Amino acid sequence: MQIIDTATLTETSTRELSPDAVSNIYCGLDCAVTYEIRDTLKAQIETDLPCVQETYRNALAKQAPIMEMSMRGFLVDEGNRQISLRRMEADLASLEEGFNFILKEGLNHVMNWRSPMQLKAFFYNTLGLKPVKARNAQGEFTPTINREALEKLSVNFYAELFCNYILAMRDLAKQIGFLKTEIDEDNRIRCSFNIAGTNTGRLSSSMNEFGTGTNLQNVSRNLRFPFIADPKKIIVNVDLEQADSRNVGAIIWNLFVEDEGEERAGAYLDACESGDLHTTVARMAWPELKWSADRKEWRATADQLAYRDDSYRQLAKKLGHGTNYLGQPRTMARHTKTETRLIEEFQARYFAAFPLIKRWHQWIVEQVTTYGFITTQFGRRRYFFDRADAASTHREATAYEPQSMTAHEIDMGYLNLWRNMPEAELLVQVHDSITLQVPYANLIDRMPRLLDLMRVELELKKSRLFTVPLDAKVGWNWGDVEYSDGKDGTPKRPIRNLHGLDKWKFNETRVPPSYKLRLRDYL
Repeated sequence: MQIIDTATLTETSTRELSPDAVSNIYCGLDCAVTYEIRDTLKAQIETDLPCVQETYRNALAKQAPIMEMSMRGFLVDEGNRQISLRRMEADLASLEEGFNFILKEGLNHVMNWRSPMQLKAFFYNTLGLKPVKARNAQGEFTPTINREALEKLSVNFYAELFCNYILAMRDLAKQIGFLKTEIDEDNRIRCSFNIAGTNTGRLSSSMNEFGTGTNLQNVSRNLRFPFIADPKKIIVNVDLEQADSRNVGAIIWNLFVEDEGEERAGAYLDACESGDLHTTVARMAWPELKWSADRKEWRATADQLAYRDDSYRQLAKKLGHGTNYLGQPRTMARHTKTETRLIEEFQARYFAAFPLIKRWHQWIVEQVTTYGFITTQFGRRRYFFDRADAASTHREATAYEPQSMTAHEIDMGYLNLWRNMPEAELLVQVHDSITLQVPYANLIDRMPRLLDLMRVELELKKSRLFTVPLDAKVGWNWGDVEYSDGKDGTPKRPIRNLHGLDKWKFNETRVPPSYKLRLRDYL
C-alpha cells in the first residue's frame, strides 16, 4: 500500500501521481477533513444556546425525507412535454417573424433580440431613449435592458410595441428552456434540494448531481401539467394559507399583547383568521370599485384583472406583503404598476387599521441595531452582518422572521407526515407548499389523517393557540384544472386539464386516467 503524506503535497508533486492516486487522495481528504470538522462543530453546538441546537436537530431530521424526495423524482409525460415544446417553439418563431418584419419595414433595422448589447444600442441610441440603469456585479450603475427596464421604456409610444414583443419572446424562450431540461432515462425529473440553501431556512433546488433536472421550485404553473402521478397514485398538493401574513400577526401578538392589550395586539392576526385577508386589503386599496353589500360577493370583485395576469386581490397581496416588509410607496408602485399616490393612501388606511405593524417595524430596527440578530417564534436565530443602520438591512430583517416561520411550518409538517404515513411519497417542496402522491385507493379515508399530521401548532402568549390553515388540492398531474370564467351567466365548469389539481372537497368524483393512454388524451 502506498502511503502519502498529504501535508507535504504540492501542486507540482500531485501532477506526478496517477489519476487513481489523485482520486484516492481526494476521497481520503474528503472523509478525514469532514470528520475532523464534524468533531469541532459538534463540540460548539453542544455548548451553544438551546435554540441553535434545536435548529441543528431539525436540519438533520429533514435529511432523510429530502434525500428520498430527491431520489424519487417526478414522473414526466414525455409525449405531452414534446407537444408543448413544439407549440411554444412555433409561437416563438411567429413572434420573431413579426418582430423582425416591423423592425425592417418600419426602421430599416436588423438586430438579434437575444443580445443585450444590441437591444441597449437600439433603445438608447437608435430610438434615443433615456437609459434605465441598475447596479451591476461590480456595484456600478450601468444601462440595463432587463424586464423592469423594458416595462419602464414601454410607456414611450415608439418603444411600447418593441418592448411588448421582447418581453413576450423572453417569456416563451424561458419556458422552452425549461421544457428542454434533460430528464432521466426512466422519464423522471430529479433535482437536488439544499437544506441550508437560504438564510430563512427555506429549501433551494437545482439540477441533480448527475447533471439532469433543474430547479423545480420556480416552475411556471402553466408548465406543470406534464408532471404526473405514478400509476394507481394521485397527487396531493398541500399549501399553507396566507402563512407569511398570519405569522406577522403571531409575531405582533407575542411582542405587544402584554402592554398593548389583546384587542390592539390581535387586530392584524384577527383579520387574518376571520376570513380572506387579501380581499379585505383589496377593498382598502381600491374603495372605488363596486363592492357589493353582500360580503360573499367581494371575492368575485377582487378577482377582476387589474394589470397583466394580476387581479386586484393578487396586487393587494403584494401591497400587504410589501407594506409589512417596509416597502416604500415609490418602489411598490413600480413593482405593482400602480400610482404612488394610491399606495400612499392605501398605507395610511392600512396602518390606521393595524397600528402595531409600525411599532413592529421600529422594534426590528432597534433589535438589529442593538443586538444584531433576530430569533423567530420557533427559535431559529439569524445574525445580520451588514450595516445595522442601512434600510436594506432593516427590510431584510423585517422579512426574515415571517418567512422563516413559514419554512419551518411546512418543513415540520411534511417531516411529521413522512414519519407517520409511509405511503405518502414526497415529490417536490415549493416554499410554502409540499407536493406528494398517495395511493388513490381509500383516498377519502386517508386525507383527513394526512392533513392532521401536517398541522403545526404554536402556543402564543395568553395561551392563544396559533396554526396556519392548510389548503389541499388533488389530481393526477401537477397543473391546475382550468375553469370557465362564468361571464356568460353559466356556472363555472372545468374546461381544460380535467385531471389536474382541484380543490379537495372531502371527496373525489373524477375517474382516474388510464395509463394505457397518454395524459394529453385527457386534456
